[in-house]
Amino acid sequence: MPQGRLAVVSYVIVGLTVLLLVGFWKLQVVDSTHYQELADRNRIRTIPLIAPRGRMLDRNGRVLVDNYASFSILLLRDDMKIVNRALPSISDALNVSIEDLRQQLETAKYLPTYEPIVIKPEASTADVAYIESHRTDLPMLEMVMMSRRRYPPAGFLSSAVGYVGEVSEAEIEKSDGKLRPGDMAGKSGLEKQYDSVLQGNDGLRRIIVNSVGKEMGRLEQIEPVPGKSIQLTIDYDVQAAAEAALGDKKGAVVAMNPETGEILAFVSRPSPDPNAFAVRVSKEEWQRLNSDPNLPLMDRVIQAQLAPGSVFKIVMATAMLETKAVPESFTAFCPGQASFYGRVYHCWQPKGHGTVDLEHAVAESCDVFFYNVGMRLGIDRMSYYGTQVGLGRRTGIDLPGEEPGLMPSAEWKERNYHAPWYPGENISVGVGQGPITTTPLQLARAIGGIALGGVFKTPHLLKSDQPAGEFRFPISEDTVDKVTHYMENVVDPTFPGGTAHVAYIKGVELCGKSGSAQVISAQGLAKVKNRSDYKDNAWFVGFAPRRNPEIVVSVLVQSTMLHGGEIAAPVVRDVVKAYFDKKNGNLKPPMTAVAAKVTPATNSIQQQPPTLAQSEPVPLAGAKPQASNAAGSPARPMH
Repeated sequence: MPQGRLAVVSYVIVGLTVLLLVGFWKLQVVDSTHYQELADRNRIRTIPLIAPRGRMLDRNGRVLVDNYASFSILLLRDDMKIVNRALPSISDALNVSIEDLRQQLETAKYLPTYEPIVIKPEASTADVAYIESHRTDLPMLEMVMMSRRRYPPAGFLSSAVGYVGEVSEAEIEKSDGKLRPGDMAGKSGLEKQYDSVLQGNDGLRRIIVNSVGKEMGRLEQIEPVPGKSIQLTIDYDVQAAAEAALGDKKGAVVAMNPETGEILAFVSRPSPDPNAFAVRVSKEEWQRLNSDPNLPLMDRVIQAQLAPGSVFKIVMATAMLETKAVPESFTAFCPGQASFYGRVYHCWQPKGHGTVDLEHAVAESCDVFFYNVGMRLGIDRMSYYGTQVGLGRRTGIDLPGEEPGLMPSAEWKERNYHAPWYPGENISVGVGQGPITTTPLQLARAIGGIALGGVFKTPHLLKSDQPAGEFRFPISEDTVDKVTHYMENVVDPTFPGGTAHVAYIKGVELCGKSGSAQVISAQGLAKVKNRSDYKDNAWFVGFAPRRNPEIVVSVLVQSTMLHGGEIAAPVVRDVVKAYFDKKNGNLKPPMTAVAAKVTPATNSIQQQPPTLAQSEPVPLAGAKPQASNAAGSPARPMH
């Protein structure tokens, strides 16, 4: 019996020994790689080194958009049980809602657990001190140096440069692993258009830590590669003049060299400060921007699709001279109104202009004259010439979100409204009203191209040695000479009746055309109680010199009781004057709040890092352009 018990014990001992040997063999041979990785994770941490984005420079090399250094807080997710237990403490200490933390963990659940995630993009001094003093309690928290975007203050050039923001889940999914939660990417403007150029290549640092997360040594470090800087066509001095001239008025200014397509100034007002988006924008701020009736998120230069008003009369004059459908000698008597097809249409000048020819009709912006021209040209000719000079189609500028506007035609109405085009609709289109809509940039290119004899360059903001794209619509030398002469009369104080004498610049051949456009039909205006909500839009497009122009400026001022020649023309004057003053070495710095903070002499932007809002990230989106007036509505008096 004892022998039997001894045998059993021996077999048990042998069995246990075999099991131990098999276990050791499995641990050290079969699963050695797995457990080696677990051990490395406990003692080796990989910290990403984020590459700074490339800077943006103006055409003379002055810095417009730069970076500043800050700390971001990372959450290490090696052991999610410990992380989940620590979330309440992390939330209280860093002033980040626990719902936000959980949402970020949910977003990152498909990422490898050894990849840290950014839970607070901008760490305060108190945050840094807390993490350093609680390394033992919260070893899952780490800090990494980040480069944050620094934009010019007061929204300077903001609609063109755009802004960066934290990537969304959709962007992460489309990136094929290149983007991670917490990464920043261009969301609008040039930041989005040239994101792949401005983005650098991130590096990493591998460190050895002990059981409480304290760094004990370093293994390797791969330095980040900064993004490439881009040089813009923007001229800081012309931009500053445009910003100062438009001021707080709602509208847009765009200045372009029509011979090259280079954008010299680009302003849209109102516009948000992109520094507020450099980290995260709060839900409350995002909702406020989206619900603001002034549409601050709209880039009015390329997205405000509005009736061009009397600026369109330049296209009408070109079509009249080129087609000969209306004789050049044609005159019309303007008593202040005219009747067409049983409906009365008024001129902007109640007492009328008397008998006018084409030269005086352009300078004085006589509506009755162009009512008659529109009736005689017909929609087919007006649509053809409008389309050929670039209206109703995108310019191709290197910015996302450009809108095409609309150049109506009989075919367009039949396709969209299943109705024929009526002759009475020609009257409103003849003065730039009705369904026709354009953007400020379209008008700048169209008028500049007409002055160049039918050469329309593709506008662009990225400075390049390569010539810009173009399309051509030949316009005769005789037509160009006459039209530009008539436009010079608009500004020339020696020509009586010109609508924009206020824009005159001594020694500069400034030519232009004023315009005012309704945002609601005459019948609709009669039905509303508060007419102040439906103020007109004022336009002025000017270029200089008269032949072979170097600069064309398009200005839109929205919701105003003043005509384009009164409120928009002075803006064009100031921008053109700044351009030629600089060219001639006579430029004086504009005394504005923005200019005071941007110091060209130091090639830097004098600004403190922005105040940051800590809250749940919300992906930003564009705003819808403002609706135009109803198709076919009779025009109110405009010029």
